[in-house]
Amino acid sequence: MDTFLHILEMIGTVAFAVSGAMTGIRKHLDIFGVTFLGIVTAVGGGIVRDVMIGITPPGCFRNPIYLEVAAVTALLFFIPFIRHPLLRRQTQFDRMLLTMDSLGLAVFTVTGVLTGLDKNPDASKMLLMTVGLLTATGGGVLRDVMTGDAPLIFVKHIYASASLAGALLFVILDAFGLSAMLTGILAAATVFLIRCLAAHFRWNFPKAAD
Repeated sequence: MDTFLHILEMIGTVAFAVSGAMTGIRKHLDIFGVTFLGIVTAVGGGIVRDVMIGITPPGCFRNPIYLEVAAVTALLFFIPFIRHPLLRRQTQFDRMLLTMDSLGLAVFTVTGVLTGLDKNPDASKMLLMTVGLLTATGGGVLRDVMTGDAPLIFVKHIYASASLAGALLFVILDAFGLSAMLTGILAAATVFLIRCLAAHFRWNFPKAAD
């Protein structure tokens, strides 16, 4: 399971680093701002998770490969010949941002639950779902707050609830004895599908202003 978890964490790190970097580019931040935002988005949720379940220091500081991958990924997207074409094609930019953000949300939901199980195999389903949710959304919340936006989990389509649905599916399938790999793939696919469908069809929960 360690190898599977490491692969998922790498995928999620790259996806959220891209999401953070692209948000920074859209906000016209400098190279430090874009890189820092990419790193925070990529590892922020994992730090919140680790502190919550008693893993200290958090994993990204004990194994800095995640920080390094996030930084390099964000820097790559700051390169002019990558950055400028994206900025000129708003539809392509928005589609890529949605894809990367949804992928990060899906993968980190699963890594959160897996890490919770690894730390405490007897953890309650509610705790595992909460850990999965915080891992998946923590970095995005920090990203949005740092750039002066209301966090997506509160205002934009179906977001946190997609993560919760995937975490719930994971703990249900795990209770039936399915392998961690198959359970993780199915749960991540569910989160990704719900998030993309919600964005495409503009599904939203009722708002206070409605």
